[in-house]
Amino acid sequence: MLGDVVSAAVEVGRVLVVTGDPAVVPSGVEVVPEPGDGLGAAVSAGLARVEGHALVINADLPCATPAAIARLAAAGLALVEAGDGTTNALSLPDPSVFAPLYGPGSAARFRAHASFATVVIPELEDDVDTGDDLERYARLLGPRTRSLLAVTA
Repeated sequence: MLGDVVSAAVEVGRVLVVTGDPAVVPSGVEVVPEPGDGLGAAVSAGLARVEGHALVINADLPCATPAAIARLAAAGLALVEAGDGTTNALSLPDPSVFAPLYGPGSAARFRAHASFATVVIPELEDDVDTGDDLERYARLLGPRTRSLLAVTA
């Protein structure tokens, strides 16, 4: 899934991937060492290397497309909410507004923290938390995720 998200994102702009395993990162993107302490700390580490408008896109969004990411970039201070109330993606015109508010109900916390607008971008709303999610989105998945699933089937 990371490969599909990165492939879509590089068509839009500079990409940084925060990870403890650089071997999983597709070529052509910058790797930021995973600091530990969860998603909020990882996002903070990535944002520390960014000046100006930044997008934060979770790696479990295999339906992401360049057009969807571009729509998020055009949305100003905004978030994409998953069906369970968590946050799948952020648009941060000023990265300093970020606070590590992830977890159950995080979308509401982000909106309260900095008046994030909620944008509806279906390709960024569908995250994968279970095998059932993969089956549900099968026809929408990116080529790398589809290829991997075909190999493991």
